[in-house]
This record gives sequence, C-alpha cells and structure tokens, in this order.
Amino acid sequence: MKSPRQFGHHGPAMLSAQNPNLPVSSGPAYDKAAAGVSALRHSGSGIRPEPVKHRPSDSSRQEPDTQRANWSGVFAMSLCVFALIASEFMPVSLLTPIATDLHVTEGMAGQGIAISGAFAVLASLSIAWLAGDLDRKMLLLGLTGLMAVSGAVVALAPGYAVYLTGRALIGVVIGGFWSLSAATAMRLVPADRVPRALAIFNGGNALATVIAAPLGSYLGAVMGWRGAFLCLVPVAALVLVWQWTSLPAMPPQVRNPGPGTVFRMLKSRFITLGMVACGTFFMGQFALFTYVRPFLETVTQVNVSTLSLILLATGVTGVIGTILIGPALKRSLYGTLAVIPVLMAVIALGLLPLGASTGAVLVLLGCWGLLATSAPVGWWSWIARAMPHHAEAGGGLMVAVIQLSIALGSTTGGLLFDAAGYQATFATSAAILLLAALLAAMTARSQLRVPA
Repeated sequence: MKSPRQFGHHGPAMLSAQNPNLPVSSGPAYDKAAAGVSALRHSGSGIRPEPVKHRPSDSSRQEPDTQRANWSGVFAMSLCVFALIASEFMPVSLLTPIATDLHVTEGMAGQGIAISGAFAVLASLSIAWLAGDLDRKMLLLGLTGLMAVSGAVVALAPGYAVYLTGRALIGVVIGGFWSLSAATAMRLVPADRVPRALAIFNGGNALATVIAAPLGSYLGAVMGWRGAFLCLVPVAALVLVWQWTSLPAMPPQVRNPGPGTVFRMLKSRFITLGMVACGTFFMGQFALFTYVRPFLETVTQVNVSTLSLILLATGVTGVIGTILIGPALKRSLYGTLAVIPVLMAVIALGLLPLGASTGAVLVLLGCWGLLATSAPVGWWSWIARAMPHHAEAGGGLMVAVIQLSIALGSTTGGLLFDAAGYQATFATSAAILLLAALLAAMTARSQLRVPA
C-alpha cells in the first residue's frame, strides 16, 4: 500500500486573537484546538509556533463543544478516500491488459502510477493558495468530480498519452484531497473527536488497500480493464451527491496567505522536526513493505494462495488498527507516534530469523499492518493539533513529504535488496524506523520548549 499514500492535503489562517481584522474560524474544532496548542503566526523570521490564548467568545458564535459532530460528512469523506485509493491503485492489477491494449510495455503502463504521484506532490504544495477564497466544500466537490472525469478519461483512452493524462488528473485529486483532510475534519467535529474522524477517513484508505487490487483483477477479467475503470465513475458520482448533501459550507477562514506559506513553515524547528519525523517513518515503512512479496516468494516460499492470504491479513489488521488508534492518540499523541515505529522496527528485525516460518511471518506481517496503516492517522492528528490555523497548508506540505519519502524508501530498499539481499533491506528499514521514533520524541520536546 502506498497510500497515504493512503493515506493524504492545504491553507488556513492567521491568529484572530492577535489581529481583530482577520475573520474568525467557523470550524467546530477551532477554539479548543487553539487553546494551549501551538499556532503559527507571521513574524520577521517567518512562521513559528506560539502558545495561543483563548479568544473571548461572543453571543453570535456557537461554542465548539456544543456543536454536534457531522458524522455523515465524515463518512462521506471516508467513502471518497475509498474511491480515491481504489482509483490510484487500480492499474496495479491491470498492467498486462492495459499494456497490451495501448501497445506499450508493462513498465510504461506502470508509469501511470508514478505520474499520479508526481502530480499529487505538485497539487499538495499549491492547492491552498490556488483555491484562494473558494468555499472548501465547493473545492472538495470539484476534486470529487475530477476523480470521476479521471476514471472516464482512462477508461476511454484511445492511446498512451490520454491514459497518462487521466492518471495525472487523479494525482491532482490525491494531492488536493489529502491536503484538505485534516482541516476538513477540524471543521466537521469538535477538537477532541478529530483523531476519531481522521481514523474514519483512513478506514476508507485501509479498506481500499485490502480490496482494490483483487477487485480490479476480478472486474478486469469480467469486463476488461476499461470496464473496471468505468466502474469508478458511478462510485465517484455517489460520493459527490453524499458530500453535497452532508458537508456544510466551509468558506476560507482568512484571506489567501500566498504560495510561500507552505515553505515558511519550515523556519520553525518544531514543524521541521515533525515533518522530518513523518517522512522518515514512511521511508522506513516502504523500504521494507515494497519488497514483501519477493521476500514471501523466495524466503518464506509460499504459494500464490498463501501469499494472498498473508497480504489480506495485513490489510484486515490495518482496518482494525485505524479503529483502535483513536484512544491511544487521545492518551498520548507523541507517545503513540514514537512507539509505533519502534514496534515496526522490532517486527522488521524479527522477520530476519523467522522468515522461513509461514506462521510466524503471518503473525508478524499482521502486526505490521495493524501499526503501519494506523500511523498516518497519528500524523494527521499532529497536523490538526500543531497547526490549527494552517492545517491546509501544513497538510499540503505533509503530502509532499510523504510522497517523496515513499519514493526514496522504495528506491533505497530496492537497491539494497538487489545488492545485498533482503537482510540488508529489512535491517536498514528497522534502523530508519528507530530514527523516526527518535525524531518524533524530539518533536515533542521541541514543542514543550516553545516559550510562553
């Protein structure tokens, strides 16, 4: 699974309490998230975290804690994630018929996945300021509509260039949607329920990861690869209708901060450490997980049906993980973000001596799926807590970091796998994951040191 790749993101606000001319956020999570939490503000040296005082309430504004959570909107977003991840990875199980029909190699057909990742990075870094004053509900509806267009373009592609165009469109949707996810959750539910909402978002991701490839393979066998992609169009249309009826109006919280906001965030040590910790985690994860299949085939020596069972178990435990992580994040956000990569490093090292045992590998990879799939929920919760006024721009930066880290991790793991075998790949993955845990702890300490 790639997604945050799976799981992923752009542009909120300045601090209303310090500038009365700026509009007040209308999101249910705004005040509670702002109180005692790091906010971002412009200064001569850039954007830096700063403790925020309570903004006095007024009678014209409903208190966040008294507003009801919009769970219908949350589940509409989760279904959107499911359709998005299914769209992103549909080519994985259909490369051979796509390549044959378009008269290209399987490697060229696979570039449809690479180009979607590239456009996801570009969209994630730019969508917040490009959207400007557009209502975020309209922006989400537009992205969902673009997802339907992408499926239709790919399904009807007369040639390779049009196929790549359709895949580029889904990349824009990926980057745009994940950039907005944390900010949207903050405006749909109260602050204390944001981790739960993000877990539900990511549940759609985990579910799609489990069934997208086998479903694509089945649909491709029944109705051809073009029919499989066309099936995504009505799903996207259903999501569009549900979002239209369930999402509230979400006007931008402040005036457009401009394109430099994303990168000015990196002037903050706290934000930089968090982003590096997040990127390091995904790099370590995909350095190993990208090469699980050849490991299972050559070391564990399982047959195709057993391999499918192990991968299915990994996906199912991932769904369970997204359900269980909410309470853990509520108890200790940074503790959870540090413990998860440590446990995954233990699993990576455990696979070295136990790789020949099918039962042990099944248990270890099941635990891996439980941890790895739930971890993105933690990092999106960090965005909501650390950058309540810049959740869109911060989300966009995180999407770019995740996408680039996945590519770097997969490349590093592949080079080691070819040069020195799976032992070097898995040991390196463990080392990177331990570094991610250390960086998560350093991020927590950095936040605690912010002066009052």
